[in-house]
Amino acid sequence: RVAKTALWIAQLQANNDSEALLDISIEDFPLIDSANIVEGNALRMDWHTIAPPRCRFDYIMGNPPFLGARNQSKEQKAELAEVFNGSRNCGNVDYVAGWYIKAADYMKGHPIRAAFVSTNSICQGEQVANIWKPMADRGMSIDFAHDTFRWRNEASDMAHVFVVIVGFSEGDRPDKVLFHHVNPDADAEMIPVSHINAYLSDAPDVYIWNRSKSLFNAPKIGIGSQPIDNGNYLFKAADKEAFVIAEPLSEKYFHRFLGSDEFINNRERWVLWLGDVAPSDLRQMPNSRKRIENVRIWRAQSARAQTKHAAEVPNHFGTEIIADSTSILIPRVSSERRDYIPMGFVTKDIFVSDAALLVPNADLYHFGVLQSRMHNAWMRRVAGRLESRYRYSGGIVYNNFPWPHKPGADLTLPVEELADDNIREQIEDAAQTVLDARALYPEATIADLYDPNNDFLFPELIAAHRKLDAAVEAAYGVDFQGDEEKIVAHLFKLYAEAVNNS
Repeated sequence: RVAKTALWIAQLQANNDSEALLDISIEDFPLIDSANIVEGNALRMDWHTIAPPRCRFDYIMGNPPFLGARNQSKEQKAELAEVFNGSRNCGNVDYVAGWYIKAADYMKGHPIRAAFVSTNSICQGEQVANIWKPMADRGMSIDFAHDTFRWRNEASDMAHVFVVIVGFSEGDRPDKVLFHHVNPDADAEMIPVSHINAYLSDAPDVYIWNRSKSLFNAPKIGIGSQPIDNGNYLFKAADKEAFVIAEPLSEKYFHRFLGSDEFINNRERWVLWLGDVAPSDLRQMPNSRKRIENVRIWRAQSARAQTKHAAEVPNHFGTEIIADSTSILIPRVSSERRDYIPMGFVTKDIFVSDAALLVPNADLYHFGVLQSRMHNAWMRRVAGRLESRYRYSGGIVYNNFPWPHKPGADLTLPVEELADDNIREQIEDAAQTVLDARALYPEATIADLYDPNNDFLFPELIAAHRKLDAAVEAAYGVDFQGDEEKIVAHLFKLYAEAVNNS
């Protein structure tokens, strides 16, 4: 009934447009049923039986159900596995992806075009390769697309969903168009392009799979620590002060604890780490011993085997990643309003939570390249999203990033050795300029410094980033002056070359 009503409304709207264009009167009433409406599970049904392609269908269009990979039932997982014919990582795709594969199989050998409104996650992050490589294997290519925008309707309880629209067909049609939204609430800018890849970029087709280590031999990246402590080891500033007053010996076992929020907004949080506590100290620390016992009991009661096992060492974190050197901290989630995901150095006495990523043994050169527009343009195109915010990942963004190198370079060398000494020194100098510019404003948080509405307040930081961006572009032997479309196309090309040669 809903489908029938929607078709009637569409007919009335189309007739109104026709009357205005042709200056004729069209009789709409009485409404006559002519649609063939079939109710059922589209992923279980044989589309060829319902609508044989020979019946001269021109278009398939729709707004399939949105359901994330982590929220699907066993039955829905089984449906996708059958539709994808068990292709690589098909268990980690959104439910909407099933309609793409069903449509591609149905369209094979017929001049039919399709377009769906979909969650934007299908063209971002890990899902891109999982979905679009099987689509390419079926001969499909993208004809037009709207990149991310906020889905709106007239309902009072309108859901704030971030979507894309992707139109595709078999073969490679000319006259492709990308409808680009500068931000999710902006009107679309129509851009004629020669090609649209699965990341909705005018660039070669590449598929970026999750990697456990860097394609370009960059320093290893990982997440920070998970205390898994039921809150026993985590303290706000005031609570930490009170604990230390009651138990002075505990002070040397406290460490600043930074995740994305603490780093970006300069929130003070502390963690009590007793992994190396001296037995002689612990005998005099009854409050700390009580915390350890609380953690042991809580972990032992868990249904999760790994947590139960961690109860055997309750003075350690459940997942303990503690760097022994200065490291780069990268927030795992950052606002899409920022031109750069802000990163920073942390010393080994500062502990990092699993809400951030950590690159130990990194120096100014690594920081400079990662903090540049080159890297951030790459991140914007290949990273996943949390709503519209950037979700940085080691496996997709960092480990696949093409670092500066000369043609034919030995990519097994550490990335810092792929750049000439002079180039490396220029990037290091520019990276230090960025850190010095931040230090000019000790009262400002990272959120303040990188809020685009505050650019006029921090001219030194803006100038420092421009200097860094120019130095990093020079390391790649290009001068794109921040043009992100050119940057991304160049990086995709370097990535494809590296994959082919690896």
